[in-house]
Amino acid sequence: MSKVALVTGGMGGIGTAICRQLSQQGFTVATTYSRPGREQAWLDEQAQAGFTFHAYECDVTSYEACVAMAEKIRSELGEVDVLVNNAGITKDGTFKKMDKTNWDAVIGTNLDSVFNVTKQFVDSMADRGWGRVINISSINGQKGQFGQTNYSAAKAGMHGFTMALAQEVAKKGVTVNTISPGYIATDMVMAVPEDVRNKIITGIPVNRLGKPEEIAGLISYLASDISGFMTGTNLAINGGQHMC
Repeated sequence: MSKVALVTGGMGGIGTAICRQLSQQGFTVATTYSRPGREQAWLDEQAQAGFTFHAYECDVTSYEACVAMAEKIRSELGEVDVLVNNAGITKDGTFKKMDKTNWDAVIGTNLDSVFNVTKQFVDSMADRGWGRVINISSINGQKGQFGQTNYSAAKAGMHGFTMALAQEVAKKGVTVNTISPGYIATDMVMAVPEDVRNKIITGIPVNRLGKPEEIAGLISYLASDISGFMTGTNLAINGGQHMC
């Protein structure tokens, strides 16, 4: 029986690439979505490309919703072996203009969700002696970004979570790692005006945007048996834009 991988927020550009890569590795892949109505079109599109995925409605900012989602996945697919915490949003604005609503929305989706979802699966991973938790952070969680105090704080907090949890479960065969992508050629980034996008690219030493498949390839390694000696780390994949 194949291992089960859950990718939160898996219907975006990076999320879709992750789902496809894990499927190609032989995982049974599930993802979450928060707004009903678009999931069937995404599932149909993936099926046409040769991929079969399972989609579960879940508000990852709600602990109770995550409990219900986990119970449904267990009953239909079995225990989750690999968890990719990928769900995230932005609500940008300078701190002077940022209101509590936009602060809470970003912290809730990007950071609280990591607790809410991981809590449902990590104990079972430890009990079974094998598991992978992979948290998708950001270059802006490493270096900060003007107008993103909420996003940068949440993404930095993800790696603090990673380092602490990694120490608690390391002896039980479970690894916990962070990936911090730079600017990736997703639909959202490609929708940025070309002059702004070109300005971003000039700041990237490799002189291009990253590809979603490159992020997925790194996750492929972290989700494998061969990655068992790597835990508690933050892997930057940003074309050299931020080196530390």
